[in-house]
Amino acid sequence: MLAATAALLFFAWLSNEMLAGGTRRFDDYVRMLAHEHASPPLTEAMRGASFLGTPTVLIALGTLVAVIYLRQQRPRTALLFVVTMAGAAILDAVLKLAFHRPRPAPFFGLHAPASYSFPSGHALISCCFCGVIAAFAAARTASRLRRALYWTAAALLTALIGFSRIYLGVHYPSDVLAGYAAAIVWVFSVALARRWLRRARTAAPPPA
Repeated sequence: MLAATAALLFFAWLSNEMLAGGTRRFDDYVRMLAHEHASPPLTEAMRGASFLGTPTVLIALGTLVAVIYLRQQRPRTALLFVVTMAGAAILDAVLKLAFHRPRPAPFFGLHAPASYSFPSGHALISCCFCGVIAAFAAARTASRLRRALYWTAAALLTALIGFSRIYLGVHYPSDVLAGYAAAIVWVFSVALARRWLRRARTAAPPPA
């Protein structure tokens, strides 16, 4: 609850700053700083990282993950995973339409995507994808080391995808940060809903 509330407050503050033009200096500075360190090998690596966050890849991987959960006799986990990802896609579309921020000029001769810029869909949806899988995996182990590894891997992959969008110039840094914040709000909201449902089923009296 604290994490979701903090992320929601951060998103509200960041979106207000973005609309007022308060993030412009920060966005321009980080974009130019990343572009100054560009190199052909790094650019190819960032293209690959960005590709990992595309709908094509995430839908394919998401389908595979859901099938694995079903084969493990975990239908509720599979359903929750699908609900989380579908909700993330809807949330991204709604927020983009609500803020309708134009895209920055991309680097490296790339074409700007047709959708709006705020928040970053790559950051939002990949954060939900990695975060919910890490949460499911961490819940099934008593090892603190394994839990730490799951969350670290999820954070690093999500950060790499988000940075790739800044490096390639198709998003402002504030777009990526907003995507992360929105993802945290959504993932923890789903987790809270799941916990409440479990408590309700446990507290319900047995049928007569």
